[in-house]
Amino acid sequence: MNFVQRLRKIQRKNKSLLCIGLDTDTNKIPEFLLAYGDPVYEFNRRIIDATKDLVCAYKINLAFYESTGEHGWHTVHQTLDRIPEEIITIGDAKRGDIGNSAEMYAKLIVDDYEFAASTVNPYMGEDSVQPFLKNKAQGAFVLALTSNPGAKDFQYLQVSGRPLYEHVVARARKWNSKKNIGLVVGATRPKELQRIRRMVPDMPILIPGVGAQGGDLKAAVQYGCDEKGELAIINASRSIIYASHDENFASAAREAAMAMRDEMNQYRRSKR
Repeated sequence: MNFVQRLRKIQRKNKSLLCIGLDTDTNKIPEFLLAYGDPVYEFNRRIIDATKDLVCAYKINLAFYESTGEHGWHTVHQTLDRIPEEIITIGDAKRGDIGNSAEMYAKLIVDDYEFAASTVNPYMGEDSVQPFLKNKAQGAFVLALTSNPGAKDFQYLQVSGRPLYEHVVARARKWNSKKNIGLVVGATRPKELQRIRRMVPDMPILIPGVGAQGGDLKAAVQYGCDEKGELAIINASRSIIYASHDENFASAAREAAMAMRDEMNQYRRSKR
């Protein structure tokens, strides 16, 4: 089973395009959790247990864990062990380096942590991406058009009559021989998302930027999905995991996740 097949399977089972970002910050979790030996894992565990039937993926931004040193690596392993195997796990580290360095980054993210997918920066070219693509069941999401304000510094530069991000999309499509490459396109770029989906009708698109970042959820669904209403992975982090800062934080996260998933499904039906 290749990566696209794995993704379709869980999206159909859980009837969900939702990805929850576990960007867990000890300064934002409920204070009572600080009494636990690993408060970040305890927070993640409860979020996962409350939402695992509502999502197609969880995305772990490794910066929140690597910044705490060796203990953070242990928390990543524990968190991944808690996530059901069928759910897509995305190691969000945006790696991208020359071939031998990329091999070492991939060894950690793909072989050690065993994430189902990674985020990869394509700026240094194909050899910086290929180490993340060796196993057809594991995917790599190439940064195409991001949601941050600084995206306009480079990603919109005109190159041979087209914006640079379109060249990235075209090249990623060319590299996709194992059907395990996806793209990262911010929800704050709806017109461009529609254009990119037309360029890659059968590739997964990871779409951050809804929720706290203000991206349009309806546009993300209707422009990001393929013709079957699938292959869009729409990420929300803070708006779900911090829906409450009290002891009911997990049930509040479930309510927020369910509301977002159900809203997405309404837009999927209207797309058809």
